[in-house]
Amino acid sequence: DDLAELDWPEQIKEAQKNWIGRSEGAEIDFHIADSDSIVTVFTTRPDTLFGATYLVLAPEHPWVKSSLEKYGHGVSIFKNEDEIRAYVDKTKKMSDMDRQTTKEKTGAKLDGVEAINPATGENIPVFIADYVLPQYGTGAIMAVPAHDERDYEFAKKFDLPIVFVVSTEKEGVYTGRGLLIESGEFTGMDSVEAFSSMTEKFGLKKTTYRLRDWIVSRQRYWGAPIPMIHCDKCGYVPVPDAQLPVLLPEVQDYLPDGGGKSPLAKVSSFVNVSCPSCGAAAERETDTLDTFVDSSWYFLRYTDAQNVDEFANKAKQDNWMPVDMYSGGAEHTTMHLLYSRFWHKALFDIGLTSGSEPYLKRTNHGMVLGPDGQKMSKSKGNVLDPDELVARLGADTVRMYLAFMGPYTGGASYPWNPDGVVGVRRFLERVGKAYELVQTNDVEELNTILHKTIKKVGEDIAVFKFNTAISQLMILLNAVEAAKGIGRNQFKTLVVLLSPFAPHFSEELWSLLGHDTSVTKESWPKFEEKLLVEDEITYAIQVDGKTRGEVTVGSDIDKQGIEAAARAVVESRFEGAGVARVIVVPGRLVNFVLKN
Repeated sequence: DDLAELDWPEQIKEAQKNWIGRSEGAEIDFHIADSDSIVTVFTTRPDTLFGATYLVLAPEHPWVKSSLEKYGHGVSIFKNEDEIRAYVDKTKKMSDMDRQTTKEKTGAKLDGVEAINPATGENIPVFIADYVLPQYGTGAIMAVPAHDERDYEFAKKFDLPIVFVVSTEKEGVYTGRGLLIESGEFTGMDSVEAFSSMTEKFGLKKTTYRLRDWIVSRQRYWGAPIPMIHCDKCGYVPVPDAQLPVLLPEVQDYLPDGGGKSPLAKVSSFVNVSCPSCGAAAERETDTLDTFVDSSWYFLRYTDAQNVDEFANKAKQDNWMPVDMYSGGAEHTTMHLLYSRFWHKALFDIGLTSGSEPYLKRTNHGMVLGPDGQKMSKSKGNVLDPDELVARLGADTVRMYLAFMGPYTGGASYPWNPDGVVGVRRFLERVGKAYELVQTNDVEELNTILHKTIKKVGEDIAVFKFNTAISQLMILLNAVEAAKGIGRNQFKTLVVLLSPFAPHFSEELWSLLGHDTSVTKESWPKFEEKLLVEDEITYAIQVDGKTRGEVTVGSDIDKQGIEAAARAVVESRFEGAGVARVIVVPGRLVNFVLKN
């Protein structure tokens, strides 16, 4: 629910919602005919119960397993016992991903077994199929092929009945809501209303989640020791607060002991301790915590790092938290980003933090691909050595080209372009030569473009559009070279604007300008609104959509004046034809549309 208020890209929110996998629905009991057994299904569409024409269980479902074990080989309640066992064994070799993405539906009927639809009272067949996962819901579903895509495909393959219970004019399977049909006393009821009514009569309202427990123990040296002690008498006992933190001992050997235990298990001085509860001989836990545990909350400690009395002072947390911006790779959307959110919420629940969300804004960055457009890989031979590039082209060139490749946010990836990085190097060399054009007084014709650059670079940096900020600096340099001069103060401004992208080179230029302090100490330049408006504007002139010339007019000229100036330039091209209409696009063009 809290995702709704966060300034995050929608695809990130959606990925986390899917990973958490909350489903609102109902649990409904289906009795197995001629037995005392009950199979409970979870469904998000209890309103379609009258259309359930068969059940599907995960091959690992406890009832299937117990039925096979109870009777043993050859005495099963399943007439096709060998087929069932073979399908169960086959499914064990598949990953959950394979089971969810395999296009062809497979399954095995539990021959000799039927369930009773509690709404219709009719007997329906029971199947096992790999597309039903044991950890989702109850590991069993009621199949309504008329109103579920997967059930429909399965029903078509096994020639099972398809009964529509939601009114629709749509051909084939219909997954939407509507008025119920063929649903007994609920016929004519809206399916949203029927959701509650049928749940109340036939089952229990239930919320399920895809998210599962996170195993955080690791059998390795690196990581925070788990602060627990095992006593034969008292069981697991937490390390007393006064003995925290438990520090890793210095060791010579980081290899596991060969018995599946952490390398710490070999350090007897670390392992052998007294039980904090009864004082008897005990052993310290030798597993360490997954490093994602540490990375899920360390930034909270940054707010009050020297505090030895509490987790972090609430006032200091309030001053710094939540984190304003978190930029990371998309691969951490359902890893670190998700882990740190639920870790943070746990800390909030026990009163250690002031807020329940750690990050206000999140952006995804992409990857630098190889020159061939593929992800860099040693096997592909397309890996670039950054040290070699820095040695050949300079750190500022490499840094600036990385910023120039494309928008930083959005998660897009870009191939390394050798010509592009050389182009950035040439740009920096041209900036160096522009120092030779520095003069005492400002060059007036540069004022407008300079202040436009101050505005754009500042605004673009604030929203991580580094590539367009650099493009604007290139436009400014073109103007400087065209003017064949630049004022000293104007050049100082250019250097300050360049410094976030080429810090070393900018420091050198700053020193050449006579400064003995760092350029980073300089205030960011401010633009003047009045200097953003050009005194003159050049308009392209079109006749019937084709460019036939241009005209330069004062920026204060009204629409009629612009039209008159443009007409004077191209009127000879009208060849006696009258003008049907004139289109003036402010600041860009004038188009004369002639009469036929």
